[in-house]
Amino acid sequence: MNVNASPVGTYAAMPSYYAASANPAPERIKLKGSHSFDICIVGGGFTGLSAALELVQRGFSVAVVEDQRVGFGASGRNGGQLINGYSRPLDFLAAKLGEDRARDLASVSLEGSAIIRERVARFGIACDLVDRSAVVALTDKQMRWLEGQANVWARYGHPGMQLVAGDGLQEIVRSSRYIGAMVDPVGGHFHPLNYLLGEAAAVEAMGGQIFESSRVLKVTEGTRPMIETAEGSISCDTLLLCGNAYLGDAKPELSARIMPVSSQVVTTERLGALAEELLPANTCVEDANYILDYFRRTADGRILFGGGVVYGGADPASIEGRILPGLLKTFPQLKGVRLDYAWSGRFALTLNRMPQIGRLSSNVWFSHGDSGHGVTTTQLLGRLLSEAIGGQMERFDVFASLPHYPFPGGRHFRVPLTVLGSLWYALRDRLGI
Repeated sequence: MNVNASPVGTYAAMPSYYAASANPAPERIKLKGSHSFDICIVGGGFTGLSAALELVQRGFSVAVVEDQRVGFGASGRNGGQLINGYSRPLDFLAAKLGEDRARDLASVSLEGSAIIRERVARFGIACDLVDRSAVVALTDKQMRWLEGQANVWARYGHPGMQLVAGDGLQEIVRSSRYIGAMVDPVGGHFHPLNYLLGEAAAVEAMGGQIFESSRVLKVTEGTRPMIETAEGSISCDTLLLCGNAYLGDAKPELSARIMPVSSQVVTTERLGALAEELLPANTCVEDANYILDYFRRTADGRILFGGGVVYGGADPASIEGRILPGLLKTFPQLKGVRLDYAWSGRFALTLNRMPQIGRLSSNVWFSHGDSGHGVTTTQLLGRLLSEAIGGQMERFDVFASLPHYPFPGGRHFRVPLTVLGSLWYALRDRLGI
């Protein structure tokens, strides 16, 4: 792995760490001319490629159309953490949706991470996959909540959550900020872009076609839906819209249902033994705050640290300014350490923080809005889309029937109103209430 280091101050013009350390991959052709496929998928990220891989295995002719390159969006820029479950805890979902619906959601809540492991093993994807994840508590109240969550997971069929404190916590993260943790042995972390590149290669090896640098400008519904780009078009029996926060105005009625949110990530220079000292068990970590930080070791001995959400999806004036205070509060040992990479990525937020999956018509399907928990959830939803297109609707309907609501204030006021709400939760984080 050859990653060049640059001093702080020039990082804004650099690619992400993932792009700089990506496995070799071909630059795929643009969509030109008229084509016909059984299935056309818009979006070459986690959801689109997960669905494509499932569908080519079912014998469909499949085309994936990507605006930029595979993994350009949040799928190739995220923290690389395999966090099981959803952005809403299972007991919260039970209170809002009823016990039966919560059990249905719980029954598939571990499948996304299992799909990742299954594909890494089957297709030999080199993506630095490591087991275990942890949620850490900063206060006694948060620790009591984690204890309750471990019991909730056990009640819904996942009794393996481990609560640690003291010396056990120090084996996970050497930081005085935290008092305890809940460890998930079937969580983990990986290089998300390399995983995507491996999925893309598997899709193509099975006969699927991927077009890059092909922005979809128009979507036409009908007996055979059609997508159009600047230089080409595809007609198909079934169309999947999986562009998430990067879909743009190709289908405005979908974009209106979500809010783009940006998250910021930095990686340090290579730290050698210091990285192992700070995170001895090589477990990825996120904190229990509402406005949370997340971090882990990389395969080449850096600390990757993220957070600093911006509602509306804009990049902050200074990624370093957003992230560095939390990084140094967590690991004061890193004061003066160089940041080699810093970048932003947009994910799609829904009002209820649950993914939206459904149909615009009988042959136009969509999935978006994983709300910050997309690494594992997208793998599952790609499979459920494939099952539904093949006639197996039961598991798809678990998600398609979830109630969803528009953001208050419409397109113009949804961002400021959401920011006001987030400020309240951020204040609660700081006050520990």
